[in-house]
Amino acid sequence: MSDVAPVIAVEGLTKSFAGKVVVNNLSLRVEPGEIYGFLGPNGSGKTTFIRMLCGLLRPDSGSGVCLGHDLLTESDQIKPQIGYMAQRFSLYEDLSVRENLDFMAQIYGVKDRRQAVDATIERMALTPFTHQLAGTLSGGWKQRLALSACLLHQPKLLLLDEPTAGVDPKARRDFWDDVYRLAAEGISALISTHYMDEAERCHRLAYLAYGDLLVSGTAEEIVADAGLTTWSVTGQRTHELAVQLDRLPGVEQVVPFGNTLHVSGHDAQQLAASLRPFQEKNDYRWEQTATNLEEVFISLMQGREA
Repeated sequence: MSDVAPVIAVEGLTKSFAGKVVVNNLSLRVEPGEIYGFLGPNGSGKTTFIRMLCGLLRPDSGSGVCLGHDLLTESDQIKPQIGYMAQRFSLYEDLSVRENLDFMAQIYGVKDRRQAVDATIERMALTPFTHQLAGTLSGGWKQRLALSACLLHQPKLLLLDEPTAGVDPKARRDFWDDVYRLAAEGISALISTHYMDEAERCHRLAYLAYGDLLVSGTAEEIVADAGLTTWSVTGQRTHELAVQLDRLPGVEQVVPFGNTLHVSGHDAQQLAASLRPFQEKNDYRWEQTATNLEEVFISLMQGREA
């Protein structure tokens, strides 16, 4: 554990709506300069937790510190130090890029607004779009504009709620390049995402399901702790093979990847015994392979109900 004070340290945060627990006794710690991934299915409590951190919602119980301030009693001191990016594009589509940033700079009370807006436009490579209406930007550039608006007041922490939803792979990669550059400057980020490739780019991860924290740690730790054994099988008409394999003892999931299947289970011996008759045939090529994050998360969700 680092001797440096954490950016986020919460214990037992709980929040309910109309008697339904949305976040249940959640504890979490984020270190300075860390990119922390927040994963889970829709309705798992990710957005509610993020809104509690930035003071938009008050927890029912629990305690925590964010940027050195008490989450319950000092939210007004936390808000000016946070850059919050909502799931949906929330800037004004009928204003230009510059006008949006200038308006947000006024909201944040930024001194030397013009200089701050100019610096942000240059820093985020928005110069060619300075006078373009925000509503006419592509999804990727809207995303970059929204991130730029979060940075105008030089926050210490970014709370990004599914920021890359609906944008193309190139825009997603550019976004993550920006996040890594900001982390190198000492800005921490808590990012919710559904994309496994993005999860693997985070320093650490937490996986929520219907309010409960199921696992946390680095991607490598989460995969290792899951205890899953995975085999890959490649050949033709694997969709027919998948139906047969899915019924076998020890087989907990069968996931297709083109002409390849990944077959996983926790009981390595039982899984091997069930697969052996198929492996002795020459119809398919079999090999034991590394379990990936997606397979771990699917395994975590099996048997759980919303």
